[in-house]
Amino acid sequence: MPICLVYSLYVVIKCLGLHQLGATRGNKMLSQLAIKDSLDFFIKEDEIYKNFAYINSLPKDMVKCSLKFKDDMVISGLPFFFETLNYFLDEKIDYLKYLEFEGKEVSKEDKFEIHFDLPFNIVLSAERLALNLLQKSSSISTNTKSYVDKLKNSNIKILDTRKTTPGLRFLEKYAVNVGGGDNHRFNQTDIWMIKDNHKSFFGGVKQAIDYFNSVKSFYTPIVLEIHSIDELKEGIELGAKHFMLDNFSPDQIKEASLLKQAHHTFEVSGGINLDNIESYIVEGVDVISSGSLTYNARQVDISLKYHR
Repeated sequence: MPICLVYSLYVVIKCLGLHQLGATRGNKMLSQLAIKDSLDFFIKEDEIYKNFAYINSLPKDMVKCSLKFKDDMVISGLPFFFETLNYFLDEKIDYLKYLEFEGKEVSKEDKFEIHFDLPFNIVLSAERLALNLLQKSSSISTNTKSYVDKLKNSNIKILDTRKTTPGLRFLEKYAVNVGGGDNHRFNQTDIWMIKDNHKSFFGGVKQAIDYFNSVKSFYTPIVLEIHSIDELKEGIELGAKHFMLDNFSPDQIKEASLLKQAHHTFEVSGGINLDNIESYIVEGVDVISSGSLTYNARQVDISLKYHR
């Protein structure tokens, strides 16, 4: 997906607050834009089109479909689910009424279901891909909500990272948003992040900052990833405002916070997960970023059943 389109979609998310949208046309527009290019690739990957005799012989009788949510979860990805079904349909599903369930928390005891009617040949051809996207999104939203709950008594935000599945970055970041998390950058140019490899290549913190200042992208902020208190002190002297404290222990974070000024932001990252995140709730921390939101989400159980 082109960078300009992804960034435009990111702006839509942040402006509209999609994890609170519910049934809105903005949500439907978003899904249509977000997966339009991807669906062609996903369908080809499934290769069902190669057996044209089978495809053409499938009955077109209408069937009653039941989408069953069989785990404790945050429902997420319904726009992607229905847009996948619509890919195969001439007469599209108007699924706005179902979007009120986007972001809904359900338990397996609820036995919650969503019902709709479709031709048998369409639902049979599209169900696996549609369910894969829905399960992926719901799994990440559910996982993110667990992190958000851990931080609920603090002012610290939880952020995703760029450790996403190739081809699914937008869906995964969307799912984080629905789960109550915030999004980090989508690509390298959303913000300039000075990482250890930059410092190693350019010869230190100052040289790396000088390089990014030379790019002359006035409104693009610089985030300095630091690995020691000495680097933090150097970054402050050089006028840096945003710091990522990478692999700092909670005690090191407390020490760093003594140097924090009002205009600084502190992001904490590196090996943070559900088991240890509460130990990083330290005065002075503004945000915690964790790749575990997207790459370590337990798969939730969703099924689609249908009958005449």
